[in-house]
Amino acid sequence: MSALGGVQAGSSLPPLTPEILLVFAIVAVALLLFVTAPIPIDVTAIGVMVALVALEPWTRVDPATGVGGFSSSATVTVLAMFVLSEGIRQSGLVNGIGAWIADRFGDSHDKQLLAVLGLAGGTAGFINNTPVVAIMIPMVNAISEKTGVSPSKLLMPVSFMAMLGGMLTLIGTSTNVLASDVSARLLGHPFSMFEFTKLGVVVLLTGGVYLVTVGPYLLPERIGTDDELMDEFGMTEYLTEVVVRGDSPLVGRTVNQGLEPLDIDADIVQLVRDDRTFTGPLGPKELREGDVLVLRTDRESLMTLLDVDGLDLAPDADVAEAQLTTEAETTELETEQSLVEVIVSPEARLVGETLETLNFRDRYDATVLAIRRGGRVIHARMDERRLRAGDTLLVQATEETIRRLGKDRNFVVGGRLTRPDFRTEKIPVAIGIVAVVVALAALEVVPIFVSALGGIVAMVATGCVKPNEMYSSVDWSVIFLLAGLIPLGVAMERTGAAAWLAAVVVASSGGLDPVIVLGLFYLFTAVVTNVVSNNASVVLMVPVAVDTAEAIGADPFSFVLAVTFAASTAMLTPIGYQTNLMVYGPGGYAFTDYFRLGAPLQLLLTVVTTLGIAFFWGV
Repeated sequence: MSALGGVQAGSSLPPLTPEILLVFAIVAVALLLFVTAPIPIDVTAIGVMVALVALEPWTRVDPATGVGGFSSSATVTVLAMFVLSEGIRQSGLVNGIGAWIADRFGDSHDKQLLAVLGLAGGTAGFINNTPVVAIMIPMVNAISEKTGVSPSKLLMPVSFMAMLGGMLTLIGTSTNVLASDVSARLLGHPFSMFEFTKLGVVVLLTGGVYLVTVGPYLLPERIGTDDELMDEFGMTEYLTEVVVRGDSPLVGRTVNQGLEPLDIDADIVQLVRDDRTFTGPLGPKELREGDVLVLRTDRESLMTLLDVDGLDLAPDADVAEAQLTTEAETTELETEQSLVEVIVSPEARLVGETLETLNFRDRYDATVLAIRRGGRVIHARMDERRLRAGDTLLVQATEETIRRLGKDRNFVVGGRLTRPDFRTEKIPVAIGIVAVVVALAALEVVPIFVSALGGIVAMVATGCVKPNEMYSSVDWSVIFLLAGLIPLGVAMERTGAAAWLAAVVVASSGGLDPVIVLGLFYLFTAVVTNVVSNNASVVLMVPVAVDTAEAIGADPFSFVLAVTFAASTAMLTPIGYQTNLMVYGPGGYAFTDYFRLGAPLQLLLTVVTTLGIAFFWGV
């Protein structure tokens, strides 16, 4: 029985003990850090764990319990699922399906929308939805080029469907696995593999129908399909050509020697000498009279250069996209240059760095011409801007560099659907391994974390995943986030903080029907998830939901399911879920576009999920 001891609406609240107040203070600080993000959220989670252990006499979290999150079955299972998803990704299965969809349904808007949403929702139930969306961004771009439908009309629905698809199975999201672990600890009832699949199907179909019928009318066309990348990123005013005069002090000096002394925002993108075009790295290149430089700079910096460095505007100073896409035979390095969009992945290690601290141009042999952050395009002082997850970089690079960026888990290359190095021959093996992992867990032959770990061994042994890829495929920020937050849920239970919050809910409910209370829990959790981590929402809300259900005589498991489903529907902001961030830049969305499309869907899902839980499990 809960510590509430059967508190009814209108009853006096249990006393606020120093232990409860301390836990609330830790929660408040953690939430503040989650929202403002002065440090990565996984670091915040580890800080929470340290605080709980250090204050053991009050939090009742001993050192073994504090670090127990690292050995939790939830943490181990999530880690294993990252590697299993990598095996599917490296096989090229989803890319192959995407290419087939682009070719088969690319001429019909309705068919392409249904096919794209079906792929996003269906696959996300069995592999991590982040790589699913990463794969689908270039697929959507390819379809948009064929049909003339703006990618803005497709990318956000893809993100939403990937979220909802994660609710088809236990392994669909890390949130499900964590909620199962908390449910097992509090109720002795972990989730089975297909525990809530029937409701997940209802929710997925509801979201799909809404996005197909209502979505197109609510989403604006932020990016035109006939725009070249130069126009799309507003580069017309920021790229120009200048000629080095014979009396210029730059003659005989390298590019670095000429530009470093000047505190101006300018990059030399190309150097044209006679009939030859040179691209990066241009820093060591010695300048000569008559050299034509293609500059990325603003008007003020350009005037400074013209005044100080003996440069003249070229006779035709308008730079077209074709000029930045160089032919192989005209370049010094026998390499073709292209313009391409590169999205910074939510799990990228370089988030928070700047182009300058990364030494991006030399490190990646690529030039960043602009950064798009949602609907805003940044041209000025780009080297000083800290990169954020979801930023879209307009990059000029060789095909070899673009291929390397495509393999780098820090980036998603837009417009490049296929790669020549996919292990397509491993598709049946990878599918078979995932199927066996799911079957063993579903039939309860072994626990899910055991079958998932066995799946890792099988993926590496069969060559679906290489040993070095096994470690790089894991989003370690999620692992540390889970490990750090699990002890917080324990502290809320042991100190009575969860029971106190539940008493507040019961006292405020005024005798409302349990179904309505269930719906309110869903809605509140969904709103909270939009500003903090979905995993943090589960850790904080499940203990409160369980105690509330017990206090009002409802089924605690139904309340656990409501919180679990709500934590995977962060549809009101781009920061609420990783996949929302991934499509933020490529779709050119405004911050409010998510609320415009997501708020009605959030309310619709509140009703559907609440009634679905009441129908399937009772309240």
